[in-house]
Amino acid sequence: MTVKQLSIFLENKPGTLTGPCRLLAEAGINIQTFALADTKEFGILRLIVHEWEKAKQVLEQNGCVVRITDVVALEVPDHPGGLVHLLEILEQAGVNVEYTYAFTDKLGDRVLLAFRFGDNEAAVKALQAAKVNVLGTTELARRLNT
Repeated sequence: MTVKQLSIFLENKPGTLTGPCRLLAEAGINIQTFALADTKEFGILRLIVHEWEKAKQVLEQNGCVVRITDVVALEVPDHPGGLVHLLEILEQAGVNVEYTYAFTDKLGDRVLLAFRFGDNEAAVKALQAAKVNVLGTTELARRLNT
């Protein structure tokens, strides 16, 4: 169970982040979460939106280079050790965490994190076996729109 993430390649200079965000806003597409990673010359804007196909189309029609990646959205208990427990499950399953970032919304006593794993399928299997709530696109949208 994965969620589609859009990765947009940007020049690392003032103002380039505004363009894709404006395009999505004008298309009525809400950004559910994002992360920005950079090097000296370029940046990678990673986004999760509910209408990812429409977002991809809008961005590409306006000259953006977009890559689609599967990530895993997880509920993590929001208390000391909540993340450690999750990481220990992944460690025991031999799954590497490539990167992660958080959603801005909090769900009661839980937070939402997006993960990119070396093997998403193995990660989901191990996490679900340990009773970790893995969210698909529809469930994620429902949770964030309540």
